[in-house]
Amino acid sequence: MNQVRIIGGEWRRQLIKFPDSAGLRPTPDRVRETLFNWLGQDLTGRVCLDLFAGSGALGFEAASRGATRVVMVERDAKVMAALKENARRLKMPATVEFVTTDALKYAVSCKTPFDVLFADPPYRQGWLDRLEPLLDRLLLPDGAFYAEAECPVANLGAWQTTRQGQAGQVYFHLLHLSPPTQQESGVAA
Repeated sequence: MNQVRIIGGEWRRQLIKFPDSAGLRPTPDRVRETLFNWLGQDLTGRVCLDLFAGSGALGFEAASRGATRVVMVERDAKVMAALKENARRLKMPATVEFVTTDALKYAVSCKTPFDVLFADPPYRQGWLDRLEPLLDRLLLPDGAFYAEAECPVANLGAWQTTRQGQAGQVYFHLLHLSPPTQQESGVAA
């Protein structure tokens, strides 16, 4: 089994174990530390979606830092079993939910928007482009979208990169919804 350590919050220093699986690459500690510096260390009151849960590093970090609700979506049954076992072992509250399905199917059927969306999809499969038309349904207007990719991302539709970094060959981004321009909002200049 592979493992990563939760780096902050209530379950700090606890290990998350996960099986080998094609394309599964946990977000490195240094990148998670940067991300949660951007988001704020305390996620109390926030509702989070880890759309490509994989190791669960992002979702478990959010839960550890007080997120009110965390939904982890993973299609691989073996990986999902490890996520559930980690939650059981760590005694995670029932506010951490697990959904075994394809990320796009979940995104299309999602009825309630989230405060924070984590997306670390398999590379070179066009996942971020496929998610772009669904972002307005997945996120609240003042929400934050964290995305990892194999190349820099300036924007996804109206969602603009406000912070970014690179660790090795991984580019990571925090995106927010652009406010409408005066012309778009109907206000004369």
